[in-house]
This record gives sequence, C-alpha cells and structure tokens, in this order.
Amino acid sequence: MPLTDIEIKNLEKKAHELRSLCVDTVVWAGSGHIGGSLSAMDILTILYYKYLNIDPSKPLWEDRDRFILSKGHIGVGFAPVLADKGYIDKEQLKEYNHTGSELGMHLDSNKVPGVDASTGSLGHGLPIAVGMALAARINNKNYKTYCLLGDGECDEGSVWEAAMSIAHYKITNLVTIVDRNRCMIDGPTENVMSLEPFAKKWEAFGFIVKEVDGHNFTELSEAIEYALAEDKAPVVIIANTIKGCGIDFMEDNYKWHYGGLNSEKIAQSKESLEKYYKKRVKGA
Repeated sequence: MPLTDIEIKNLEKKAHELRSLCVDTVVWAGSGHIGGSLSAMDILTILYYKYLNIDPSKPLWEDRDRFILSKGHIGVGFAPVLADKGYIDKEQLKEYNHTGSELGMHLDSNKVPGVDASTGSLGHGLPIAVGMALAARINNKNYKTYCLLGDGECDEGSVWEAAMSIAHYKITNLVTIVDRNRCMIDGPTENVMSLEPFAKKWEAFGFIVKEVDGHNFTELSEAIEYALAEDKAPVVIIANTIKGCGIDFMEDNYKWHYGGLNSEKIAQSKESLEKYYKKRVKGA
C-alpha cells in the first residue's frame, strides 16, 4: 500500500527528531560517526516506524523481524532510534561511548536490547543476515530480515560472497539495502575504490535492483514493498543519499565521516536541521 499523506508527514517529523537526537548524542559522546548516521536516518526511520514487525517490550521475541546494521559504526545514529522506540532509556544516550557505558561506539547485541547482531567490522552484516533468513526458512518462520550496508563497505569481498549465497539459495525473505552516500572515511568512494557500475554488479550477482532517492519516503516505501512481494529473486535497494544529510556544512563532505561539535557547530547544526525539515515538509 502506498504511504498516506499522514504517514509521510509523521515519518518526516520523526526523522527530524531523530537527526536532532543524533546530534545531541554526538555532543554527549564528544564525537561520533555523524555523517553516515544522517545519510541513513531516513532509511532507519521508515524501517522502524513503518515496516519492522517488532515489540520493544520483547526484544528477543522469536517471531520478530530482524534488522542487521552492517555499517555498525553509525551506532551514534542507531542508538537514538532504539531509545525512541523504547528498547533503552533515552538517558543512556548521555553516556554513549563513555567508559563503562553499555552503549559502545559499535553497539553490542549482548548489551543493548534491540540489536540483533554486533557489527562494525565491515562486510560481516550481510553474511549474518543470510544465516538469519535461512534460519527462518528452515524453521518455517515468517519473519523478514533487513540488512543495511554502507557503500564503502561493498569493497569487502565478504559482501559479494554473501550476495552469491543469497542469489544461489533464492533468499527472498531478506531485504538488502545499501546507503549509497558515495563517501567513505578516506574520500569519495569512486576515488578510493570505484564501485561503479554498482547496480549492474548486483544484477550480475542475480539481484533485482531498485535504485531510489534514500531521502524520499515514498520511493523507499515503494522499493521495500516491491522487495517484500518478490518471491522469485532477491532484491537490493540502492538508496542514493547524502553524507551528513540535513546539516549544510557536513553534506557530501567525507571529512564528516567522523567528528565532534563545538558550541558554534552545535548551534549551526540545529539551525540547519530546522531549515532542512521545513524545506522537506513544504515540498512533501
């Protein structure tokens, strides 16, 4: 079903709130992987507030949908989502990545409710998702598995080994999403290790490719709906995004892969996010 106007409005509001909370968490932590958190926030928002069949009061519910954040370094963006959903207390965000905190830079599934797999060593998430999706098939479970990768992460060979397995076993209860912000820690992806022709590579591995604007909830929803309905071949959603989305001085700048914010930058960030939100809502 297409998103209603009310759903889009609510998703826009929630994404704005989560971007702002992400900035707060970076401030409390002293620094964090903010650029990729902001590029992925709309994807996280539509998954957690529209599609994932989950119950925060029962984080280990056997029939829950699984979500694997393969680009696990964006815990500073993921933790606010988990807190907002009620998996953890929002007060815990003030201790994010502090010594002794349960919220480390890469969220630990043994310490943080709602985290289905410990990730951060890039290239591991999609192989884990393969196992979870196959387990659902073997155990006659209807849950879906969603995996969000970074595009720089797709330099890892293990990603493509997993892709081969997905196509070979026709794992259609797994939705693969790539946050294609075209930046990684050392520079633009196409300068560091070119990925293009990216869509054709996934097609060559046996996937149906849906390429969308990763900041457009309607396009994201349509692609996810397609992936959930497709039962003949696996689907990968390439979500074209902007690094640092919503904060003008960070946008499309790989140097904001990781960083901290002084008082001046905090004010600029919040002001920019407000302008960005108003612009999106006006155009929705």
